[in-house]
Amino acid sequence: MTAYVFAPPAQASAAVLDTDQRFPVRRIYCVGRNYAAHAREMGADPSREAPFFFTKPADALVQSGSEIPYPSATGALHHEVELVIAIGGAGEGLSPAQADGLIWGWAVGVDLTRRDLQNAAKSKGHPWDSGKGFDRAAPLGPITPKSRLARPDGRIRLSIDGDLRQDGRLSDMIWNPYEIVAEASKLWRLAPGDLIFTGTPEGVGPIERSQRVLAEIDGLVPLRFAVI
Repeated sequence: MTAYVFAPPAQASAAVLDTDQRFPVRRIYCVGRNYAAHAREMGADPSREAPFFFTKPADALVQSGSEIPYPSATGALHHEVELVIAIGGAGEGLSPAQADGLIWGWAVGVDLTRRDLQNAAKSKGHPWDSGKGFDRAAPLGPITPKSRLARPDGRIRLSIDGDLRQDGRLSDMIWNPYEIVAEASKLWRLAPGDLIFTGTPEGVGPIERSQRVLAEIDGLVPLRFAVI
């Protein structure tokens, strides 16, 4: 038996639709600017350049129904609703057709962003970690297995206190889910337990204290949380 100097941290995990089993999370990858309109609102060119990735720590995961403390060191907490891919197989250097075989399921996620810190880092050419990879920065709804839904389609939207803020369609993605998995596999060996946030449509904006967030994608279980 391995002896540790202190108890190791708990395994990060996500809920799975209609079961008490949990999906153990290994890594969280995120894709930036994967919807043309959002790329424009962030001041970028939405041409079909290779997707770029950033990461969040696995323990940034927050389950649906949670109350999230307003994060430190920011005055501009922003929401970004996203389709999340749950990886159930291992592979690297994959084609989009091969990438389909690694997908275990789908979920609704929100990429919480300390926008002021992200913008400050971008202006200096620094990494985005403080703006994207902070504590409780990755709320996630229950995962729907691919055996229950081959591929989500239709609307992706987010409301705050009943006010619709983001409203797009998954078909507006610049890179589709299989292409995203394939591109990620060229950079890392993907493994069971990985999550990939696939980008957000236009309409990103602030969440204030005491507000409630509802994130939805057609065919998937909604994600709900409050910022306190």
